[in-house]
Amino acid sequence: MTGKRAMSGGCQCGAVRYTAQIDASQAYLCHCRMCQRATGGVSIAFIGLPKSDMQWESGPDWYASSPIAQRPFCSRCGTPLGFAFNDGEDMDVTVGSLDEPYGIEPHWHFASEKIHESWIDTSGLKRIPLSEHTALSQRWIDATGEVPE
Repeated sequence: MTGKRAMSGGCQCGAVRYTAQIDASQAYLCHCRMCQRATGGVSIAFIGLPKSDMQWESGPDWYASSPIAQRPFCSRCGTPLGFAFNDGEDMDVTVGSLDEPYGIEPHWHFASEKIHESWIDTSGLKRIPLSEHTALSQRWIDATGEVPE
């Protein structure tokens, strides 16, 4: 994908929604300890964009994660939605919060000194589809009538 295209996204519960002009060439993985702690992951997939390219349809809450930056999130379900410096014109949106994140690839690693190397190339790990975990699939069917995507 080259150039900008409108993409929608939001939080897990649907309370926060947005539309953003996304340039997939600005996708990257951040490995800094602040992002690791803010997301609970070993890294976070972001796409950088001008704040003016982000339209919040139903607003997020903002957490002052440091004296120089803040992070949008849903206070209802906890979904992390991005990162923004207090005084900058740009921000990041989390790739995982996009409605259709498939096909977006990272172009660089940021804070590479904090990379957890064993989590970078996981191509050799065994893969277990959700459909093969019949007990969990049945729990979803019993509770909602279907297995989530």
